[in-house]
Amino acid sequence: MLRVGLTGGIGAGKSTVANRLSEHGAILIDSDKIAREVVEPGTPGLAELVEAFGEDILAADGALDRAALAAKAFAGEESRKRLNSIVHPRVGARTAELMAAAPPDAIIVHDIPLLVEGGLAPMYHLVVMVDAPEEVRVRRLVEARGMAEDDARARIKAQATTDQRRAVADVWFDNSGAPDIVLAEVDALWADRLTPFEANVRLRKPRAPMSPKIAPYDETWPVQAERALARIRVVVGDAAVRVDHIGSTSVPGLPAKDILDLQLTVSTLDKADELADALSDAGFPRAEGEWYDDAHGEEGTWPKRFHFGGDPRRPVNLHVRSQETPAWRLALLFPEWLRRNPDERDAYAAVKNAMAAKHAGDGTVEQYTDEKQIWVDAAFTRADAWADSTGWTP
Repeated sequence: MLRVGLTGGIGAGKSTVANRLSEHGAILIDSDKIAREVVEPGTPGLAELVEAFGEDILAADGALDRAALAAKAFAGEESRKRLNSIVHPRVGARTAELMAAAPPDAIIVHDIPLLVEGGLAPMYHLVVMVDAPEEVRVRRLVEARGMAEDDARARIKAQATTDQRRAVADVWFDNSGAPDIVLAEVDALWADRLTPFEANVRLRKPRAPMSPKIAPYDETWPVQAERALARIRVVVGDAAVRVDHIGSTSVPGLPAKDILDLQLTVSTLDKADELADALSDAGFPRAEGEWYDDAHGEEGTWPKRFHFGGDPRRPVNLHVRSQETPAWRLALLFPEWLRRNPDERDAYAAVKNAMAAKHAGDGTVEQYTDEKQIWVDAAFTRADAWADSTGWTP
């Protein structure tokens, strides 16, 4: 199944996006709703809250008086932690139950207000952020929810910043305009990204071949790569020796195909095979066939495993290499050498652009890659000499 984390600041209008995705067929899991359910009258959650904070957090009908609870629970850090220790595990357990009950081809949208604050972004295949300017959000909170303006601004200030949200957001919706605008964007997201993404992961569908197309350097490539790397780290855990952004998109100022090259280094290829299904389920399906790097400075090849990104709007190549060959080190050395040597970077850019123009009608990158490799092989020798002279190590 595809797991989508939906979040945004208070007053941004997440419910508009959530409801539209639900209309398209997404299974919506609402964290706020679950948080209310786990402390309803008669639940163990409510009983534990009463034990922790006293009978006076109950209304006359026996239900939770949320204002009374908030007055006690948010009076200090210790009381806040106590509240969270009671509610959060129950919300998590119920969320897990709902996800486990979903069919294998489901697109689950988890509406979770504190996704950024909780560091939960890597747990999802995709993070969708709903935003609006602060003044719009304040007006909505005052007019629609009856909040005092000072309270509304304080609630906004207590949440994640715009920069923190942008760092984890794969999709960003500005919901400050007419509802029809954001609804049309949600419709496009469902049709063009979420539906094919789910199918790509479930069916282990490879990315369609295409001709090489070189794009100017994009300053957001490293941020986009970090989002993917964070998801990989969650999946592989201690099995990873290291996880890195490699290739041309990791070199500032270097034009490249708009495909992120990432490297997972493991101890052995047996370990890579053990991780294959987990990586595939996390959005990086394993490619069929035998994959290898041409050995540098020796005869033969260096075997590896290869996974591709299932997200149709963010192509990824994930190279899984073991410490059993020098390939992992060379993949780190080459971009670092280019970063430190601008003349070599610019020479490589010229080669890439020339080869891409030559093979623009091929419908595949195979010949482009083969011809470009002649320059790269010679560059590897220069990079090795640079590493020796500078003492560089990965």
